[in-house]
Amino acid sequence: MRWVALTAVAPVAWGANYFVTHEFLPADRPLYGAALRALPAGLVLLALCRRLPHGAWWWRSAVLGLLNMSVFFVLVYAASQLLPTSVASTVMAVAPLTMMLMAWPLVSERPRGAHLAGAAIGLGGVCLMLLSGVGAVSVPGVLASAAAMLVSSFGFILAKRWSAGVDVLASTAWQLTAGGLFLLPVAAVVEGAPPALSAPTALAYGYVTLIATALAFAAWFTGLRHLPTGTVGLVGLLNPVTGVLLGTVVANEAMTVQQLGGLVLVLAGVVLGRPRRAARQVAVQGSPQASPARDPRPGAVRR
Repeated sequence: MRWVALTAVAPVAWGANYFVTHEFLPADRPLYGAALRALPAGLVLLALCRRLPHGAWWWRSAVLGLLNMSVFFVLVYAASQLLPTSVASTVMAVAPLTMMLMAWPLVSERPRGAHLAGAAIGLGGVCLMLLSGVGAVSVPGVLASAAAMLVSSFGFILAKRWSAGVDVLASTAWQLTAGGLFLLPVAAVVEGAPPALSAPTALAYGYVTLIATALAFAAWFTGLRHLPTGTVGLVGLLNPVTGVLLGTVVANEAMTVQQLGGLVLVLAGVVLGRPRRAARQVAVQGSPQASPARDPRPGAVRR
């Protein structure tokens, strides 16, 4: 359960990130918003791990940084500005099923019945929350959120596939740094000078960078390393729960009985997808850290 609890840090932080972005960051600077989210977070983690990419990880970091950070962050920023907090975070809840389907051919993880049932129940909750009368919904905003979900799901499974033998903190730092370096010159060309930072905006960027990015992605990729993809995807359903609760409590967005029922279903899907003991053992045995310790005696292996 400790890996589930650690992984849950990410979707909770991301659910709050929708509200922070919508309320405190400039709506017309998605490229700078994404760059100022990725690059400082990557540099902070790089300073902590003090490791540079090696071998194939130079190009892998570039690919994963482009998918998981550059494109994903721009799309999430746009969705956060175009949609209410509850709707923006709820669209992303389709990710569990998407990740399970992608993990099957890419990392040979066949989804368990409990994971599929949890995804179906969670999607039922998503539908209830989306159809709960929150007002007019921006079609471009929904498309941006759905595209973010697809891009990140593919990128997350690639990161899991390539994770063997690499420190999680280091690989997260490399992805964030690469993503930020891709975005910064594009932002300068397209959006001109960086946005002016008032005190509230600077504090908001601090939360987005340190909590919703550096801490959240380190926790998320750690979960992908130690847990089945289906379990990690279902833990991600806490994203819309956080978004809806924040939208209701802080942003005064209306919560209906139908939306409350959707929240209950989403939580039920998360609980249903908890890893069984046998599944946890398989996941750990398949991880790069799970190789048996060697006994100093010739030919002996300590179990």
